[in-house]
Order: sequence, then C-alpha cells, then structure tokens
Amino acid sequence: MKEEKMRALARTIVNYSLKLKEGSNVKVNFPYQAEDFVEKIIEEGKKVGANFYLEEDNYRLNAYLSEVSNLSRIAYLKKLKRLEVSNMDAFISIRYTYNDYENKDASKDYLIEVGKRLEEENNERVNEREWVLLNYPSVVDAHKAKMTTREFENFAWDVMTVDYEKMSKDILPLKKLMEETDKVRIVSPGTDITFSIKGMPAIPCTGEKNIPDGELYTAPLRESINGVITYNTPSPYRGNIYHHVSLTFRDGKIIKATCDEDDEKLNEIFDTDEGARYVGEFSLGFNPKILYPMGDILYDEKILGSLHFTPGACYQDCDNGNKSAIHWDMVLIQREDFGGGEIYFDDKLIRKDGKFLLDELKPLNYEKN
Repeated sequence: MKEEKMRALARTIVNYSLKLKEGSNVKVNFPYQAEDFVEKIIEEGKKVGANFYLEEDNYRLNAYLSEVSNLSRIAYLKKLKRLEVSNMDAFISIRYTYNDYENKDASKDYLIEVGKRLEEENNERVNEREWVLLNYPSVVDAHKAKMTTREFENFAWDVMTVDYEKMSKDILPLKKLMEETDKVRIVSPGTDITFSIKGMPAIPCTGEKNIPDGELYTAPLRESINGVITYNTPSPYRGNIYHHVSLTFRDGKIIKATCDEDDEKLNEIFDTDEGARYVGEFSLGFNPKILYPMGDILYDEKILGSLHFTPGACYQDCDNGNKSAIHWDMVLIQREDFGGGEIYFDDKLIRKDGKFLLDELKPLNYEKN
C-alpha cells in the first residue's frame, strides 16, 4: 500500500499540484529518508520532460547554523536564494521531523533579519513560482500523533492522497459564500470574536501547495477584530510549544495574550513587530482524514471541523495590509468532541460543532469518509 500511495502522490505533485511540463526546472529539498519517494517524483516528472535538481537537507546542522551565524552570512544566503528563484520554475520541499525543539536556541534577531533581507526572494518564490511542501513521515511524528510508526506511516500517506480534485469542486460554494460575507462571528468555549472579511478574496487550498491539504482562507479587515479567541490545540513556534493560548482583541490588535506556559515568552513573540499583534489570515479546515491535533501545523490546520486564526503577516493573494516577520497559525477545533462551537456569516449560522449546515456546503462535511 505504501508504494502505491507514494506513486499516487508523486503523480499528483507532478501533474496536478505543479503541472510540470517539458523543460520545467524543479528544485527538490529533501532528507535522506525520503530518497525512495523523491525517486518516484523524478520518474513521474521525466514522463513529462521535467528537469530535477536535488539538495539534501540536514536539519540539525541548519538549526545549529541559526545559532552561531552572524549577520554577514545573510548577504550570501540572499545571493543563493536569488539564483534559485531566477532559474527554477518549481520547488518541492520535503521536511522530516527530528526534534521539535531543535530551533529553540536559534538567534531570534538572526532569524528576523533573514526574513527581512530575503523577503523579496521569498515572495517571488511563493507567489510567482509553483511549489509544494510536505512532511515525510517520521518516528517523531508518530510519537506526537500517539501512533505506532507503521500506523502513522499508513495514516500520513492516506491523508496526503485524498481526492483533491473532488475537494476543489466541493469547496466552490463555500468560496462564493465567504466572498459575499461581511461580518463573521466565532463562538466556542472561551471564544466569542467578531470581525469583517468584506471585499476580501477566499483562497482554496486543495493540494496545489501544502500536502496534506484541505482549507479555505481569507483575511479579516485589519482593525475589525474584537473579542476573545481561545485555541484548543498545541501551538508550536520556533522550538517552543504553547497550550490553550487565549488572545483578546480590541480594534484588531492583541491587547492580552495568555497560555498555560510562559505568558512573558508568549508576548515576546507578539512584540516582534507591530504587525505581530494583528491578524493576517482566517481559514476553515476540512481534510476528511485528519481529525486530531499532533502539534504539527501542516496537519493541524487542515483538521476536519477546525479553523485557524493567524497573528502576523497576510498572504499576498489575500492582502489585508498586515506585514510582520511572523505568521503563526493557531488552531481551534469546533467539533462536538472538542467542545463544539458555531460560526456565523452575517448573523446566519453556517457551521455548528464542526459541521456545515447549508445544503450547498454539506459535501465538505465528508461524513462518509
């Protein structure tokens, strides 16, 4: 089954996600554990005439470099990034989790400066090139998901190979409704928050960029947010994990932030820059195979019946004007087994306890999966 799923996902990435063709130049970053999978991607890509360029990633040493490097290194990083985005048509980034705390000692100032100095190249890569990001299943991921290694591998390949083409059709009525909506209200235990999304586009995510996928995002008008939101999943950020983060907003700005761990450290993140205390994304998740959090945002933000509300930078294709060095996806699950909750669009209840109520949206409930 694993071999079949690998092959199916390789075909999806080549033909559906990246739409590779004759002469496409593709950069692949990958850990050595993913060699068999990368081989299948190359095999599928050669069928359409794509060219591949490989770079093996060493997660531990890259984390160490973030601890010991000085700012002069960034100038060379910028040259390398410019070379890549100028010559590549597509990027495939395959990550492998060794240790969630590996970046705990990385220099905050260094990481912020890297983000600022490489912003132009990163924006070009994200917005003007094709790309795919995925996590290759690891033992650490299995531990976080509270599964055996074999069980998690089967789960991971299953959720990464859902029917994205069907999902891309199922999502269209929600996209239309979201783009016609002004006021949004979210209610859950510890949460009652309102904001406007009037005039903002809604962007479907159905396997073209992130894998696994399954969300529809927009952005709130920057100063429109008022109320409190309390997240009920772990929120990892640069080597630390925060639980039960609660944010209070007034006129769009986070005026209070608490968690189970260290409120001072949490607020340091929101003091990174002015935009860190404003929100750049609001999204609804509905991957039919992902039901529980595991502390990895690539999976958790796609949980069926979830939403995420993201302090920090907005995306260029859904620009509410908020700029920041951070983009911190935090997840609230509203299914009944997580305490329930409601989402209202213009005072009309559209989702209750994680299930869409309007007939045209019900296909996204995926109740038969």
